[in-house]
Amino acid sequence: MQKRRLGRNGPEISALGFGAMSFTDFYGPTDEEQSHAILDLALEAGVTHLDTANIYGMGRSEQVIGNYLRKNPGAREHFVIATKATITRDADGNRRYDNSHAHLEAELDKSLKRLGLDCVDLFYAHRRDPSMSIEEATGNLARLVESGKTRAIGFSEIAPSSLRRAVAVHPVAAVQSEYSLSTRFPDLGLVQATAELGVAMVAFSPVGRSFLTDRPLSLDAVKALDFLRLNPRFMEPNYSANIAQTDKFRALAAEMGVPAAGLAIAWLLRRGDHVIPIPGTRSVDHFRELLAGAKTLLTDEDMARIEAVLPVGWAHGDRYSDAQWVGPERYC
Repeated sequence: MQKRRLGRNGPEISALGFGAMSFTDFYGPTDEEQSHAILDLALEAGVTHLDTANIYGMGRSEQVIGNYLRKNPGAREHFVIATKATITRDADGNRRYDNSHAHLEAELDKSLKRLGLDCVDLFYAHRRDPSMSIEEATGNLARLVESGKTRAIGFSEIAPSSLRRAVAVHPVAAVQSEYSLSTRFPDLGLVQATAELGVAMVAFSPVGRSFLTDRPLSLDAVKALDFLRLNPRFMEPNYSANIAQTDKFRALAAEMGVPAAGLAIAWLLRRGDHVIPIPGTRSVDHFRELLAGAKTLLTDEDMARIEAVLPVGWAHGDRYSDAQWVGPERYC
């Protein structure tokens, strides 16, 4: 397994991580037995980075990981574990973001209990609180490092300008953002800023929420999922247009002898030696396809062939709906 560093002074981890949102029913039904089988394969394959969050299944993802660590005591030394907080609801049920120290510490304490740990390796602000300066939010996260409850801090979905202000307050190990062949906006500043500042660029949804795989979700399956059925790229006529476009990518992957999902991962790994994809899956077989990407070293010619079938801007529809865009920082 290729290795990458989680921040300038952070631990060396596998170049391919795992996004544990899939340990919940977000993309369809699953159970703990399936999730633990995936963690068994992660151990076997040398995948060392696990990414979760307090809101994934309202704590379920963390609980699944915690149960696995309790059953496999040696696994804690293998895995570098990240979790997140800040997304919450007000009295009327509306989503809001709380970057206060009190909220962050209280939520991290709950996460630690579910995980069965006294410290995580990385703790993210899942979304930036727009009512608070990035400097204050960074300081609140830094206090959790000082308390010994996390070894490092990060941010999810922030702009390069915010990152520069944050690192002036405290070292930031990682910034997490959607990044894939279908979502290329991080190339307009975030990939460059993270590289310059020694920050890991952790790429979630690296296979385009299934479009960049050999078996993309059917339209019927999409309609059963709350998030995707409201996502512009998965609504007609965009859905059919995106399937037609990525059929070319699937054909290219087959010609190259790599699973489509693995080719999407390999492409990301060539985008920078600080880029760390964190795909998720409910399937051991699909996880093996993703792992193939970490073993596939692409040449400049390979990259050009991929760009030819999926050029910048090929995707039909925005990556989020207007409601889903509330929280991430737009910078281009």
